[in-house]
Formats: sequence, C-alpha cells, structure tokens
Amino acid sequence: MSQAETAEPVEKAEPVESPVAAGPPSAPRRFPVPGLFRRPGLFRSELTLTFRRWRSLALLGVLAAVPVLIGVAVRIETSDGGGVGGGGAPDGGAGVAFVSQITNNGLFLVFAALAATLPFFLPMAVGVVAGDSVAGEASAGTLRYLLVAPAGRARLLLVKFAAVVAFCLVATLTVALSALAVGVLFFPVGDVTTISGVPVPFAEGLWRAVLIAAVVAASLVGLAAIGLFVSTLTSSGIAAMATTVGLLITVQILQSVPQLDAVHPYLFTHHWMSFADLMREPVLWDGVLRNLGLQAAYAAVFGSAAWARFTTRDITS
Repeated sequence: MSQAETAEPVEKAEPVESPVAAGPPSAPRRFPVPGLFRRPGLFRSELTLTFRRWRSLALLGVLAAVPVLIGVAVRIETSDGGGVGGGGAPDGGAGVAFVSQITNNGLFLVFAALAATLPFFLPMAVGVVAGDSVAGEASAGTLRYLLVAPAGRARLLLVKFAAVVAFCLVATLTVALSALAVGVLFFPVGDVTTISGVPVPFAEGLWRAVLIAAVVAASLVGLAAIGLFVSTLTSSGIAAMATTVGLLITVQILQSVPQLDAVHPYLFTHHWMSFADLMREPVLWDGVLRNLGLQAAYAAVFGSAAWARFTTRDITS
C-alpha cells in the first residue's frame, strides 16, 4: 500500500470570521434610550443650577418656616387646654378639619401645612422657578452657549421642565418634612383618625402622608408647564416670573367667583384640595384622578406650546 493511500484524510478547516467584522462575542445588544438619560450630565448641571440659586434656597426656607409658624400658633393657642379656634368652614373645608386634629396627632400638621401652602406659597415658588427657567438664561446671555453643545433644543427644554418638576417635589417635601418634625416635637403621635372618623394605624397614616405629598407635587405640574411656556416667550426673567405668578393669582380669583362655576372644572387649581380625599376611609379616588388628569392635560398642551415656540425661536440676538 502506498504512502498516499495510508495517510489519514485532512479535515477541511471551518471558515473563521474576522474579529473586526464579527465584533466582540459577548458585546450586549444596545437599545436606544431617551436623550435625557443617555447623557445625564446636562440634567445634573441643571439641577445644581436650580437648587444653588439664592432665590430657590430662600423660597425653600420660607416654605419650611410655614409649618413652624402653624405649629407654634396652635401650641400657644392650646397651651391652656382649650381647642383650636377659628370655627369651621361653611363647606367643611379640609384645611380646618386638619388644623382641628393637630393637637390630637402631630401627623395632621403635615396635612394642615400642605393645605395652607398649596393655594399660594407652593405654586408661587414653582411659578418663580419655572418662569426663570429659559428666560433667565436668555437674559444672562448663556442660552446661546447652551445650544452650541450638541444637546438640541428639544432635549434642553425637556431638561428644563424636568428640573422644574424636581423643584415641585423638593418644595412639597420641604413643607411635609418640616411639618412632620414640628408635629412630632410639639404634639403627640399615634394612631390616626381619618376625617371620616375611622382610626388607622400610625404606619398607614404616615404612608398616606407620603402619598398626599406626591399628589400635591403632581398638582403643580400644570403650573410648571405654563411657567415654562411663558419663559420661552420673553428674554426677561423678571417679566416671565411676574407673568406666571400673575396668571396664578388671576386663576385663583376666577376660582373664587361663583358666577364662573361653569369654567371652574377646567382651571388647573380646581381639584388641588382633592388630596384631602386620601385621608378618608375608604379613600375616594375620583377627585384625585380628575386632578392628575387635568394636570397632565395642561402639561401636554403648554409643554407642546413651549416646544413649538422654543424650537423656532431666534436666540442669536
């Protein structure tokens, strides 16, 4: 037998793909993510700028002082063993119901402070920050430099709105945490009696306080969108802030006119006090959901208007 016949057959080698063409074998598949989260540096920078301004810190300081004033006033008034005066509201207002319960449970100071600050103090603070968000950059001459970076106008506007919404949450938590600290310091705490007269454990009452704070913060989103839109209309931060706060006052006046009750359900302030329904047993969700839906509608309408204005705005001058 010849040498060629006895040799073992040579196996044909499998084709090998180029590592450059094939890519790393363990490389994970990448999925697109929203621009706000792909490069969070711009959002972090905007948050830092928002909360390092003296104006923002002063507003948060005023909000933190409101629960202290309420707690001290109630403590002084009830120091002789009497109840909280002032009478009741004709419609059984939730704010009066919360204040009357503070001496029995300090947790109610959280609800009373939110009810006291929501009509004006909280939205005024949000209106100032939202109104200055874009107009302040334009008046300072920094807006054109922000748009030189490859962020895009739409993403920059989204970052501005997200920072204002973050301020809504921080401002609301400032009121709630200050009220909780003062309530625990000055008054007893324990099982919570809801405004329906049904007692619930303290842990559940605390959870409802967290939920109420979240709903109050969400109630300010519509105003934040209005302020952002107003801020895109002018290059003066002071004018934008004054206009936003002026619109807030105007809407509050319209809300108080009985002859205009037909338009009241469409005002962004109409369902603000619906958070009191979270302290009923059982919880009534209808008013809360209507409020959240109305805020979402305002955010969509005025957010779209702000985008349409900002993406076509001439910022070279």
